[in-house]
Amino acid sequence: MKTLRLDTAELGLDFNASLKLATTIAQRQLGDDAMLLSWYDRERDLESPAGVSECHEGCATKGSWDYAKNRGARLAVEFDSGRCFFCFL
Repeated sequence: MKTLRLDTAELGLDFNASLKLATTIAQRQLGDDAMLLSWYDRERDLESPAGVSECHEGCATKGSWDYAKNRGARLAVEFDSGRCFFCFL
């Protein structure tokens, strides 16, 4: 999976603005049919699909990252050293 890491701290993007930017990037990279497979938001400690990190207790890799990788995700867009990320197919 290709990973694009962005430092956007100075822009002050919230989760929804980050999602919108990540989706725009994914559509440009993968085409208009790019599909969001998973995401993680460290500030709210939320992820989708819910509960995929339960079996990753103590692991460095988030369950939502593994979920996307094992389902063929082609692009991950990560913001501010893991503040949030979005994985696309």
